[in-house]
Formats: sequence, structure tokens, C-alpha cells
Amino acid sequence: MADQYQYNTNEEKIVKDSHTKEIDLINRDPKLINEDVIKVEFEDVIAEPDGTHSLDGVWKLSYTTFTVSKYWCYRILSAIFGIPVALLWGFLFACISFCHIWAVVPCIKSCLIESQCISRIYSLCIQTFCDPFFEALGKIFSSVKVALRKEV
Repeated sequence: MADQYQYNTNEEKIVKDSHTKEIDLINRDPKLINEDVIKVEFEDVIAEPDGTHSLDGVWKLSYTTFTVSKYWCYRILSAIFGIPVALLWGFLFACISFCHIWAVVPCIKSCLIESQCISRIYSLCIQTFCDPFFEALGKIFSSVKVALRKEV
């Protein structure tokens, strides 16, 4: 693995491995993949219409219970299953990349090469048989004149 060496303004040597990069721990969705899918708040799930309100304490406790349980449940699930699922996704995308690089692209290139050969044969057939036929039709109908008249 080739490491990349960079020097900052203090002339300190910074070594960066090509497989790791700086991870933004604040903005964890920079491409906004989950912008409209995952944002589920208390108000999106539970709402009381006018005239049907629970006690204020119950409403506040329900909000707190929902928010805290969602927060900690996600934290616990991601702590338990995050790394194994990331490993599975990494394996899956590695397999997809492997198949694309070693099977799909060569197959497409092979089909393009074969289609060029077939297109040359097709072009030769068109030039040999169809071009003279349509040239003859063009000469036959070149003397046809169309006149438009208005009838009153």
C-alpha cells in the first residue's frame, strides 16, 4: 500500500493511509442520503387534536420517553450490529465492484467489438442492395410534379 505524505505549515510529517480518511463526526450525512426518510420526531408520530388533550405532565413525559428511548435504542442497536452490518455491506459492494470490473465491463466491450463487425456487414448489405434500389426509385419519381389548385 502506498502511503501519501503531506507536509503542513509547521513542517510536520502527516502520513495518510489510502484506505482511511478524515471522518466528519458532526455532519454524518454530508450527501443527505437520509434527508427525508429517517427524520421521525415525536410530532410526526403522536399528535392530539384540539379538544382531546391528555394531562400536560403525561404529554411532556410521553415526549421525553419517546425521544430518549428512540435515541438509546438506536445507539444500542448501532453498537451491537453496526460493525457486522458494515462488514456485510462492505463485502457486498466489494463483490459488486469485482463483478463489474472483471465480468460486466469486459462483456460489454466484447459485445461492442462484435457489434462493430456485424455493423460493417450490415452496412455493406445496405450499400449493396438497398442503395441502388432507392436511387432507382428516386430517379423514377424525380420527374413527378405536384401542382396544388384551389377549387372554389
